[in-house]
Amino acid sequence: MIQRLFVSIVLALVVATTWQASPTHAQSGIDDLFRNALDRLLEGSQTGTADTGQAAVEDQVPVSQAQMALSFAPLVKRVAPAVVNVYAARTIVQRTPFAGDPFFEQFFGRNPFGPPQRRNQSNLGSGVIVEKSGIVITNHHVIQNADEVKVALADGREFESEIMLKDEKSDLAVLRIDADEEFPVVSIGNSEDVEVGDLILAIGNPFGVGQTVTSGIVSALARSQLGISDFGFFIQTDAAINPGNSGGALVDMSGRLIGINTAIFSRSGGSNGIGFAVPSNMVAVVLRSIASGGDRVTRPWIGATFQNVSSDIADSLGLDRPGGAMVIAVAEDGPAERAGLKLGDVVLAVNDQAVEHPDALGYRLATVGVGNVARFEVLTRRERRQIDIELAAAPETTPRREMELGGRTPFAGARIANLSPAVAEELDMDANKKGVVVTDVPSRSLAARYGLRRRDIIRSVNGREIVETRQLASVLEDGAFRWQFVIERNGQLLRQFIR
Repeated sequence: MIQRLFVSIVLALVVATTWQASPTHAQSGIDDLFRNALDRLLEGSQTGTADTGQAAVEDQVPVSQAQMALSFAPLVKRVAPAVVNVYAARTIVQRTPFAGDPFFEQFFGRNPFGPPQRRNQSNLGSGVIVEKSGIVITNHHVIQNADEVKVALADGREFESEIMLKDEKSDLAVLRIDADEEFPVVSIGNSEDVEVGDLILAIGNPFGVGQTVTSGIVSALARSQLGISDFGFFIQTDAAINPGNSGGALVDMSGRLIGINTAIFSRSGGSNGIGFAVPSNMVAVVLRSIASGGDRVTRPWIGATFQNVSSDIADSLGLDRPGGAMVIAVAEDGPAERAGLKLGDVVLAVNDQAVEHPDALGYRLATVGVGNVARFEVLTRRERRQIDIELAAAPETTPRREMELGGRTPFAGARIANLSPAVAEELDMDANKKGVVVTDVPSRSLAARYGLRRRDIIRSVNGREIVETRQLASVLEDGAFRWQFVIERNGQLLRQFIR
């Protein structure tokens, strides 16, 4: 077939050289020959006389000048007005390294080098308007610790905005523009329909140069364990994404939002063609929390802990490849136990969606939502079965009684709470853990100086076992010349002595 097309082209050239008297007719003849040759080639591909793989490609690639002139411009004109710049600012108090040190202040006073210095720190990112009332979705890390957040539209107008919700686990946040008018929006698509190879556009404000559009394809799906956030299930793209793009839109060729641009993999700080976006279905989960009047995202809890399925485990279970989430702990009288999930079971799918690892399971459950029932495909002793589990909010079996510790102790500045499944879920910890956990440690606090970290469980102080936050506060109020305490970190006990 290719040879016949080549012969047709040669004949066309011969006709063109002999048809000098009438160049207009010659051009028509050439066009007719090319058109006939192309028609025969396409007809042959449909009847199976040509290579089917080549024919499939020829059916998709541009075959005319009109097709080559296709542009993303109409799509960009429709979507770009709903992509905004987000400016977050906060005031930082700079203290001397010795501020708050009891020994230093005993001899030199509280502020021997003058009062603390204050300076403003700003952060730049992007956002997407998803509701006409001015609801904007962006990244949590763009507005983290911000005292003031402004939103700038593509037309140059700026507005004050209110932080409605921050969800560190998914690295998403919701803002509301402080204005009484209707704004352009981007409709939210279904990220489950996205496939590797789909054309996409990324829109944001890289390096603060102004709104920028880049194109690419979906490079991979369900990327996890990237160190971006606690809740990883990202769309990977090769569209250029740079600092400042965080919170911007990843849209498909229908102009629907399929992801929020979040991070890049780079050793230089610039785009290397490996960018990641939070799927739009997780965006929908966060927006549902706003619609229900919540100020945080409540994720489903089934009362079970999972681990990855390694190659050795897969072989022992008769699986042809590693995949799924293996049950390693089941909470007493939790939804999982009531439904019949047991130790050693492997969850292979949820609502007919494959589960490749525990992160994927967490994502699937979050998108189903609290209050709904999910159908699990489970492997038990090499036999597959299906069970229905009701997705509930994690219970606060022990009142959290969260507080901030003060005084002249190694724990000063830290925030603590009583552990429960609800608190453990928020901190992404084992729901079966009990005791007093550290929920936050400011970077310049005494607690941070003495090595205390978020998620540390305080087991004992000066030989006294700690089981409740008020008990710990009472022990610290007694004071001491030296401190000896034990904390649990990542399953290991650490002992520390301070004089």
